[in-house]
Amino acid sequence: MSISITPAASERMRHFLATTPGAAGIRFGVKRTGCSGFAYVVDLAASVAAEDQALDVDGVRLIVDARSLPLVDGTVIDFQRQGLNAAFVFHNPNATGECGCGESFTVS
Repeated sequence: MSISITPAASERMRHFLATTPGAAGIRFGVKRTGCSGFAYVVDLAASVAAEDQALDVDGVRLIVDARSLPLVDGTVIDFQRQGLNAAFVFHNPNATGECGCGESFTVS
């Protein structure tokens, strides 16, 4: 299992964790949605379930649910600012396609 985060993403995640000291970590995974099938989820995790995998990535605790693990293995998480917009950006080697708006992806 390999997930990487860029320094910009690490800084942003650390900021979220610092403002919520009771958080168990950052939850990273996917949910079924969109026109291509899956969308990424990045949120503060309140707890860690038995089927979750907790990873220490650059000092940030990432929590990934068992269903998402094979879909996000190898992903690089970045955080980018473009003008007034800022968002996490995902480079996932498992994604075989994306919808036109970039909000969802598919795997074969």
